[in-house]
Amino acid sequence: MPELERTDRAKDVADRAGLALEPDCELATLAKALGHPLRVRIVRLLAKQRSCVCGELVGELPVAQSTVSQHLKLLKQAGVIQGTIDGPRICYCLVPGVLQRLRDLVDSLTAVSEEPELDSTEARKCG
Repeated sequence: MPELERTDRAKDVADRAGLALEPDCELATLAKALGHPLRVRIVRLLAKQRSCVCGELVGELPVAQSTVSQHLKLLKQAGVIQGTIDGPRICYCLVPGVLQRLRDLVDSLTAVSEEPELDSTEARKCG
């Protein structure tokens, strides 16, 4: 997964509390990327493929090509998908292991933790 940026405020809070926010920021980034039904549908379509998808996504979705492109851009920025150039088009596929990583991060939400909790007034932005 690409390294996720944190705001200086979040870093200060994490440092003072002795916390590592990287997994929380990673989960928040992935959840935000999947926060639109069309992006979830794109991930489902890509997950069913054994190879990268080049132009077929637009035909599978009920929106304009430009809308699909914007959603693909957001998924790529979040590290959910990757694109490779194939002539005049870009072929997309899931980043290997990303769905397992998401599953692990979600599972970690219910894990018992010894970490101290942050004061509710402290900002916890991941950037």
